[in-house]
Amino acid sequence: MNLPLFVSLDGPKGTGKTTLLEAVTKVLRADAKTVIRLCEKKSDPFRRETMTLVNKLVRNPCRDLELQVCERLADSRAWISRQVLTKQPPGSIVLIDRWYPSDAAFRRIVPFADILQLNIDRNVQVPDLHVGIVTAPEISWARAAARRRGLSSTVMHTLEEHVACTQAFERAVADQGWVLCRNEGTLEEATLQVVSEIYRVLACS
Repeated sequence: MNLPLFVSLDGPKGTGKTTLLEAVTKVLRADAKTVIRLCEKKSDPFRRETMTLVNKLVRNPCRDLELQVCERLADSRAWISRQVLTKQPPGSIVLIDRWYPSDAAFRRIVPFADILQLNIDRNVQVPDLHVGIVTAPEISWARAAARRRGLSSTVMHTLEEHVACTQAFERAVADQGWVLCRNEGTLEEATLQVVSEIYRVLACS
């Protein structure tokens, strides 16, 4: 059976994930590929309850609350894995905006190794390709601040927090052997890198 190829794009705020997703989708579809674009938060039926817990965590940062957030997110991803990802067309390329690698950026207390194990234990689908999108934190912070909706973050309020988020995410990318895309040049360069990685995985599979 020709299974869908599952690709996650993750990273801190303002690194250009959505713009890059759109560009990658356009290139792949121009090559007659069937591309399905998903967004974790829009696919999650339990998002409201999780965000209520996230808001509690912001007001009272502690390990127990952060662990509860991680567990809820993993449970939601397990649901998406069963109820959404299994229904995608054979032979398609599924691009998802955020998946468990994003926890490496936004969770400050629980070690990412523990978060990763949570997701594995709950049978969250492992992407065929993890792409980490980063820029220098000053660049992504300025990009996020310049957007119409602004930074639009429940958990990130200062440049210092954003720097720590970026550094933690880059460490996880290196530790896990994910593909790192530095989206600081042209959109065409970043798009070419991601599309090339997708075709490399397709050729291997």
